[in-house]
Amino acid sequence: MARAPRPLFVLCVVSLLASIAAPAAAQRPDASSPPLLPWSQQIAVREGWLKTRHARLLPMLRSHGIAMWIVATEEFHEDPLAAHVAPPRPYVGNRDFFVFVDAGDAGLKAIAITGYTEESLTAFFEAGEPGPADARLKQLVEQYTPKTIGLAIGGTRGATRSLAHDTYTFIVQAIGEAYAGRIVSAQDLIEEYADTRLPDELPHYRTAVQLTEALARRALSNEVITPGRTTVGDVRRWLYDALWHHGVGTWFQPDLRVQRAGAAGATSRGFLAVATESVVIQRGDVVHLDFGLTYMGLSTDWQKMAYVLRDGETDVPAGLKAAMRNTNTLQDTLMRTHSRPGVAAADVYTKTMADMKAQGIEAMIYSHPIGIQGHGLGASIDFRATQRPDIAQQAQKRLRAGAYIAIELNTATPVPEWGGQKVFVMMEDDARLADTGWEFIRPRQEQWYLVR
Repeated sequence: MARAPRPLFVLCVVSLLASIAAPAAAQRPDASSPPLLPWSQQIAVREGWLKTRHARLLPMLRSHGIAMWIVATEEFHEDPLAAHVAPPRPYVGNRDFFVFVDAGDAGLKAIAITGYTEESLTAFFEAGEPGPADARLKQLVEQYTPKTIGLAIGGTRGATRSLAHDTYTFIVQAIGEAYAGRIVSAQDLIEEYADTRLPDELPHYRTAVQLTEALARRALSNEVITPGRTTVGDVRRWLYDALWHHGVGTWFQPDLRVQRAGAAGATSRGFLAVATESVVIQRGDVVHLDFGLTYMGLSTDWQKMAYVLRDGETDVPAGLKAAMRNTNTLQDTLMRTHSRPGVAAADVYTKTMADMKAQGIEAMIYSHPIGIQGHGLGASIDFRATQRPDIAQQAQKRLRAGAYIAIELNTATPVPEWGGQKVFVMMEDDARLADTGWEFIRPRQEQWYLVR
């Protein structure tokens, strides 16, 4: 369900679609929702970040042995990094190129070859002589004679293999056979660029996560849910409309899972399956929400748990409280006991699972990097590393200081009040890696959300 986050102009489409018949409940102001910047200010702030990213790019090029990096983006087929290597504005030329060159003592050279050139671009790029893109590319390789030319090919993830075949052919024909032999995969460079967070991003990311939390709390409350009447689809549609109201997008659809005493839950790909939209939320249900949004070019990912009180109940059954404590214990062990900058993600996974086994906690871990993509590039702490080569490669990578991650995991606990039936407590929290381990962007959930 993961998709690369889109630039600001695409969010207009999301907002337009979500605006149809938006219910009044989603439009009411809520004190828990933080103030957001208008789009003009968002662009200005993000362009400030871009200057910092460009300033950090030359050491990255050199560490990965890439002398020239070409990011190609097309109308209707935008490169996932376009809005992060260039100003986050619409590019509607047939085919645009952003070229970064290690010019030796002259430092980094950034050249834009675009169908339209205007001041937002010239603040960050040299425009060079006008002319056809193929001629400009040929001129650049002849001017700088790069030993290696990095392209988004040969990678294991979408953002590292995003170059279209026809654009690849166009580049090869433009630069000629001699230079075409110097083309290499830019996968590792792309990953470091995408996985490197800037200190100035953090306050805005906190705002994004705070909004995610506020909307999730409202969705899992009596503001939205009336037991015996509200469906899973109703909650999903409320969240879509709330996204529209706040002027933010999302990179996947909100999903809910419902667990019910005496009812075996369906599974999908090893996980508790998403509930169908027709499911009516009843008293006594355990409801799980998976929800995220995109703001300022950064994505969030958030999973929380609610309990629908039965008639006469004033609190959550003790067995469910114990189940949540198990998940909190799993979080503590992964985040604070074993995670440090420079540690291999696979080691964090192995040691955490060994600790859970010793404590008798049935656990699953499937945490992933997050930032400019929802399922971001970087080191993943994930059980599927033994099953899929792409994730295994990520699990062998070392945790990067300052990186963001979605701490995504669950525990399964037999609940006495449910006749020993296992209840899955699934959590996902956005976190940042400090010297002492992962730190939550917002406080984690330690008590069940209640629907009365």
